[in-house]
Amino acid sequence: MMNDALRTVLLGMTLALAGCAAPGSHTSREAAQCAPLEQEQQLAIQLARDMADQGRLHAALAHLEQLPGNLPDVRLQKATILRRLEHPDAYALYTSLLNGCVAAEAYHGLGQIEAVNGRYDQARVHMQKAASLNPSSFTIRNDLGFVYLQHRELDKAQFEFMTALELSHDDALPMENLLTLLLYQGKQQEYNVLLREGRATALQYQRADARARRLKQEDEQAYPPINSNAEQGGV
Repeated sequence: MMNDALRTVLLGMTLALAGCAAPGSHTSREAAQCAPLEQEQQLAIQLARDMADQGRLHAALAHLEQLPGNLPDVRLQKATILRRLEHPDAYALYTSLLNGCVAAEAYHGLGQIEAVNGRYDQARVHMQKAASLNPSSFTIRNDLGFVYLQHRELDKAQFEFMTALELSHDDALPMENLLTLLLYQGKQQEYNVLLREGRATALQYQRADARARRLKQEDEQAYPPINSNAEQGGV
């Protein structure tokens, strides 16, 4: 069972793991030919999303109950809210959407659930599938990079963070994750370039530095140093 401190680190490291997907990220809709929503339905879903962004998760969920339960967008928003509430029904609801027009977002949601619970192998499978279905979603690419970082697949993680940065026009989330990766690798010079260009702030550095230190602590706990006989006071 994951302790509260580690859960906080994971949630803080990726905004997408703590919130909704960015507006306009449903590019998989076009390929699967989702039925268009009525204007009132679009407004109602957006209102529920705004409520959720304000932290009014239960109110948002209640608001969605007024809409037809068979609409993929409604089901997706319900799943996202339930995930944020850590409700077990979120997993089944996402799974029910895997063969539809919001499949990319459903795989992404499953990956987020697995990642928050430390099941990074399963999270990687879901995130990779989500990215293959919706390669231009910066939230998906960022979260895929996060999972790669947890696996210490550093080159892949950097590629995903850079992709997310360019897709999002330097959103704070992938920027902080990239900084975390650079600091974890000791690439202070590359970080300094971002700072000089005005793309990173001192506050982002502080948060990224703290996360990089935690990653290093995880490494030390997983692979403690082996002391020599001399270091132990032997002959």
